Amino acid sequence: MKIGELAKRSGLTASRIRFYEAEGLIRVERQANGYREYPPEAGILLGLISIAQQAGFTLEQIRQLLPVGPGAWDHGALLDALKQKVDEIDTIRKRLDHTRAQLVVAIESIEDRPDGIECVDNKKRVLDRLREAGITPDLGKLDGSTTG
Repeated sequence: MKIGELAKRSGLTASRIRFYEAEGLIRVERQANGYREYPPEAGILLGLISIAQQAGFTLEQIRQLLPVGPGAWDHGALLDALKQKVDEIDTIRKRLDHTRAQLVVAIESIEDRPDGIECVDNKKRVLDRLREAGITPDLGKLDGSTTG
């Protein structure tokens, strides 16, 4: 199939497909007239490349996982890479959940600011609430002194 048809089927631009070819992610045969003739499995590979990029794989990681030839998948390496990516996503998710919890407590603390409280005192109150919620390290006293 020609690049225009592949672009239409895959939803990718022709320039993106050429980029993947230049990066060695997909292989294509050139006809005598210079036109690229993409094999039927090129659409599947482009879909896999897109999904892998969305999951956070680098082009180099994707290149290492793609088969060298038809049916030459290294299933063990592929599974290991996918499991490692899931672990990375879980780690990021935990960090994001922690950060979200901090922000929610900070927002609630700021919104619940008592009338007449000075900014400096409110900052201490907000940080104390974050610490009490167990989502910040103990930063010591906030009045400028340190704890021993």
